[in-house]
Amino acid sequence: MEHDDDLGCYLSIETAAVSELSDQLLTTIMSSLRNHRVIIASLFLPTTAVLGESSPPTPDIYAREVGTTAATQDLGGRPPAFRHASSRSIGSTPAPLKSIVDDLKSRAITPITTPPSELNPFSKFASLASSPTGKGSISPSSIQNIDASLAKFQPDPIHTSRLQRRSSSKPPRYPSLTRSYTNPPSEPYYFAPNTHCNGGLKNAVDSVKDRMTSKLWVGTLGSSTDAYSTELKASVDRRMKEMHSSLPVWIPDAEFESCYDEFCHQVLWPCLHYAVPDAPKTKLFFESAAFKQYVAVNKRFAEAIESVWTEGDVVWINDYHLMLLPLLLRQSTRIPALACAPIGFFMHVAFPSSEIFRCLSVREHLLRGMLGADLVGFQTASYARHFRQTVSRILAVEALPKGIQVEYGIPGGAREGRGRFVDVGVFPMGIDVGALRVRRREPDVSYWVQLLRQRYAGMMIVVGRDKLDEIQGVKHKLEAFELFLKKWPEYQGKVLLLQVALQTTESNELAAGGVSDVVARINSAFSTLTYQPVVFLHTQEVTFSQYLALLTVADAFLVTSLREGMALRTHEFVECQDGRHRPLILSEFTGSYSYSGFRSCIAVNPYDTYGTAKAIHQALTMSDDEALSRWEDLHNHVVTQTAQTFVTSFLTRCLRANTEHTSQTDLNSVPALNTTLLIPRYKHSPRRILLLDFEGTLWRPDMSRAGLLAPFVPPEGAVELLKKFSANKRNEVWLLSGLPVKSLEQVAAKAPGVGIVAENGCFAKIPAQNGKGGVWISMVANLNLTWKGLCVEILNYFTERTPGSFVEEREASVVWRFWTGPTDDCSDRQWARRQAAEAQNHIFDSLGERYGLRIIPGSTSFLVLPNNISRSTAVGAILHPGGPAHSPRSSSMPDLDVPVNGGGGEAGFVFAVGSDEKLLRRLNELDNAETVSTSGKGTDAKWKLDAGDVGDVMWLFANCA
Repeated sequence: MEHDDDLGCYLSIETAAVSELSDQLLTTIMSSLRNHRVIIASLFLPTTAVLGESSPPTPDIYAREVGTTAATQDLGGRPPAFRHASSRSIGSTPAPLKSIVDDLKSRAITPITTPPSELNPFSKFASLASSPTGKGSISPSSIQNIDASLAKFQPDPIHTSRLQRRSSSKPPRYPSLTRSYTNPPSEPYYFAPNTHCNGGLKNAVDSVKDRMTSKLWVGTLGSSTDAYSTELKASVDRRMKEMHSSLPVWIPDAEFESCYDEFCHQVLWPCLHYAVPDAPKTKLFFESAAFKQYVAVNKRFAEAIESVWTEGDVVWINDYHLMLLPLLLRQSTRIPALACAPIGFFMHVAFPSSEIFRCLSVREHLLRGMLGADLVGFQTASYARHFRQTVSRILAVEALPKGIQVEYGIPGGAREGRGRFVDVGVFPMGIDVGALRVRRREPDVSYWVQLLRQRYAGMMIVVGRDKLDEIQGVKHKLEAFELFLKKWPEYQGKVLLLQVALQTTESNELAAGGVSDVVARINSAFSTLTYQPVVFLHTQEVTFSQYLALLTVADAFLVTSLREGMALRTHEFVECQDGRHRPLILSEFTGSYSYSGFRSCIAVNPYDTYGTAKAIHQALTMSDDEALSRWEDLHNHVVTQTAQTFVTSFLTRCLRANTEHTSQTDLNSVPALNTTLLIPRYKHSPRRILLLDFEGTLWRPDMSRAGLLAPFVPPEGAVELLKKFSANKRNEVWLLSGLPVKSLEQVAAKAPGVGIVAENGCFAKIPAQNGKGGVWISMVANLNLTWKGLCVEILNYFTERTPGSFVEEREASVVWRFWTGPTDDCSDRQWARRQAAEAQNHIFDSLGERYGLRIIPGSTSFLVLPNNISRSTAVGAILHPGGPAHSPRSSSMPDLDVPVNGGGGEAGFVFAVGSDEKLLRRLNELDNAETVSTSGKGTDAKWKLDAGDVGDVMWLFANCA
């Protein structure tokens, strides 16, 4: 097609599948993942330093937190409970039971010290789940005060500080920075798991430790460090690197608190989760002065990475706290080589639509910071689409289905001054299924499963596990459960909701208060001597073994998030249900629901209280056969989209993207075509294959509107050259074009001995020889082309909004000419480019996956055609002895046995001239190939040639015998 001279710049978007890479490149990428160090930048390190003498051994938080759900959350500033002795039997005497009233009254005085054995949060309610004889531990006198006691229920205030940071929810407030140490900094310190760390990321990285043999974490300790002396910091640095492969980033407490607690917590997080605050907080949201501290923190991370980065390191930047870091590293003056280093950025939380993100006053800085990476990853396709559209609308750059074409190149790099391409991909996070299965087989889990089944015999249990903030929808869940008990009163006394919750920050006091009010109302209305409908526990009160036991015995798992990424606790539930196969009730607003495997859940709109209540009833009454069928679909997704898949696919794609972005050699270092050297090779080769681009190489078309709409007339000079080449029996000549078959028929009529590839590989014509051949072969005969009508309809809509544009519908592809005016970058052309980006995204999102399409963009137009169809694939078929040009295979191909010039023997000289970088790179793998680029841009071709000189140079070859 006419704009194929632009294909080199956009090569990286032609396919996202790693399988399309050459075996050599894939081997190189996997070798890099195993043998090269990965620098993982995250706000909090997995391990922190604690001043003072080492405490008694603490259970490994991250070993217990197998998935990336919040099964093991923050411990409220206290050590976690020890595991109970494995010798304890089911029949052992339980601890004395408490009544509901006593339990609720005692919540505020939960012991801070570590108990000698694992706590039993369920023993508090054991009598309520026992036989319905009324012999519970609640006396009639206690019932008189139950309403007042429940109304006073408030979450334990001890859990509101030093909370673990989770990737899928609102960040906790940074721990108090006014804390004073009784021991001076010179006193000993010890290392402990960092409860602020993104545990999901750490678990995912640990799951591929056999393939990621060298890594370095870069982040903060998550505690006040102003009191640390220089000597102490040096000691921590040294030991953290040696013992935990970590590099602490030292940030002043006030600077970090302003960045994290104000900008990240009160500005970025609400925006990313569609929670734009109303007045009087709008001033903080729109004009946050804490952005200066946010920039400063990102710069400190950049300096830390610069201090340890070496050639070959891969930099993996995580989450919204470090959105500026990719560009800061690219612009490094201290380490110029970072300009070409592989850098990936992954957003662990949601990304909103452009209408929300544009509310940020610093929106452009954040977007440009992210675009410094080679690859920007998201949890779901909708988040990736929102990012592309936001970049397109705010920065006015081309946002294509596979990524972003930015106008500024890598400083000092091969693409400086001519832009670069940033891949945008979707990488759903998963759990480590193997590790979870190991944990489920432990005696602790079996113990709690049996205990729960005994104490809640005859009851159906709906389990929920959420953070106690406004985004997780806990209040919506409780209200739906309340309505369920009202609408289906026969389940009163038979169904309970066991909600495990974590209050993330003290700013959520309002949310916590609202939840506690609903809990009090439900329990006041439906509780009896032997039944409490809602059992509300803090995450700190439930160990991981107990959590897995809950997932195992649950009759349904309920998630009502108002906005969330991958709800990985649902993955754990599905895996734990491999013996029971009970249903999952999942909010439509979670990232997990966007994947086809999770469409077998019972989907709910958490804002629809009755709909959610009805879903609870559906789950509890679902037949075993239907539940099994749904579970199998869910489980298939869980075991395929694992933590290992997430890490390897992201890093592999990052390395591949970097290779494509930086592999092209600077044009100045590519030698000009040396005819003195090549003509003798051409002259003495017994068989030659010539692959010549038509548009932009042999022929320079008129790209004005009048020229594009005028009937096609074959250029005489190009036709004569082709006839001269094809007249030589030792030549096999192929003309590669994007024009439709109807136009190229005129060329075929004048030069019948020339093979032609039309519509960028959709059709091919075998050269006529000895009265045979000359027929067109369809490379898309077995493909569904009904998408064309829908595509044209979409483009007609955009044509009405874009002056001067028009649509070209061809036999197997569609072209939209969105700009036919002058070449200067005027406002009208900028508008046309933005419309083109919008149209491409719309086509890709609505038709691309469904029909298997790809889009090739150009400077003034773009082409839509089926996947796996290109000039490169057509040439591969031509060169293959069993390809369609030699032994017909297509159902639309006539039964012919037409030898190509030279009888099909091996060519001694393959000569390719054009601007298709993918084709030139592929041909470079042949020892006897000479590739010439006419694009005037950076190229992997062996030679370069100015497009204006192609005719004269080609005649030099044609005139040789």
